Amino acid sequence: MKIKVLVVDDSSFFRRRVSEIINADPEMEVIDTAKNGEEAIIKAKLLRPDVITMDIEMPVLDGISAVKAIMKDTPTPILMFSSLTHQGAKSTLEALEAGAANFLPKKFEDIAKDKAEAVKLLQQNIKEISKRRSGLRAPRITPAPVRSAPVAPDRLRKNTMTSRLHTANAVNVRHVADVDSAILETRTPVTVSHVRKRASGKKYNLMVIGASTGGPVALQKVLTPLRHDFPLPILLIQHMPATFTSAFAARLNTLCQITVKEAQHGDRLRPGVAYLAPGGKQVLIESKAGGLSLKVIESPEGINYKPSVDITFGSAAQSYRDKVLAIVLTGMGADGRDGAKLLKQKGSTVWAQDAQSCVVYGMPQAIVNAGLADEQINLPEIAARINIEVGCR
Repeated sequence: MKIKVLVVDDSSFFRRRVSEIINADPEMEVIDTAKNGEEAIIKAKLLRPDVITMDIEMPVLDGISAVKAIMKDTPTPILMFSSLTHQGAKSTLEALEAGAANFLPKKFEDIAKDKAEAVKLLQQNIKEISKRRSGLRAPRITPAPVRSAPVAPDRLRKNTMTSRLHTANAVNVRHVADVDSAILETRTPVTVSHVRKRASGKKYNLMVIGASTGGPVALQKVLTPLRHDFPLPILLIQHMPATFTSAFAARLNTLCQITVKEAQHGDRLRPGVAYLAPGGKQVLIESKAGGLSLKVIESPEGINYKPSVDITFGSAAQSYRDKVLAIVLTGMGADGRDGAKLLKQKGSTVWAQDAQSCVVYGMPQAIVNAGLADEQINLPEIAARINIEVGCR
């Protein structure tokens, strides 16, 4: 049976273009279109599509309001189209929090350099989020109290990286350049661990979290319960355009008790601070006077993801060895698998989000199928499990 899609946009040209791309795939079909949010709500109830593509800025009723209404009355996987601007980023994050499954840039040249690749990515996104149609519910997020005066971490002067870490990180970049980004279509039945009441007894100096599709909401659910005195620095790698990461970091910072900031070159890793990898860049860890700091670099050619979970995980393995708690959340593809393998070789711990709570069970499934997951945990339980494991209660 074909995936039924409702296309919503106030531009007749864009509705026609998106419809052509969807109908070109034999597994999908556009069953109708709508030119504003009000029409989208009515047609979602009447037609019950498997997926809705939604613009944000529309007359009569905007996309965010439409997402809220649809997720309340007829929950449906929704793919947002967004402009790559700061305001577009803020609106897109609001749409994701309201229940949208994922987003893509509205300009196809911003999705991928190659037109055929952009078409393929759009089709893949629709297919992947359609799998969440059954049992879908609107997200319920209770923000933590807003801190009145967040403390920004110190900024250190840029120093030259030691030759040892330079060599190690270069090896990591070459290693993950060949990362397999294919979607893992087949799901393997797995047993999900219950949240333990006791910690494993391992000691950690760093926590790293990787995510893609569904990640913004998942990260919010994981980070908001963490206390302001969380004992570890945190690295966050979320597949996201460059114009979005600063807005996302700022949003998380207002909701979380810990400090959240977009990572900058030279940032010293401090406990209780989460550093979000900037879009379009790669984040490594280097040794500097007084401790370990972040090295933010331009992404080498041939790397599919910018930022890449594999690259940052691999660098963490070199710098922190067996003292890393790594978590792979919802997302398409297999980014994180090769980096997790390096972490496991050094003796670190790797957790994966379970299939039931993922928007797309791709990245976590890659970890599980490779035998790298120490635990598989339901999303609402991850924060509690972290606090127990690191001794923060």
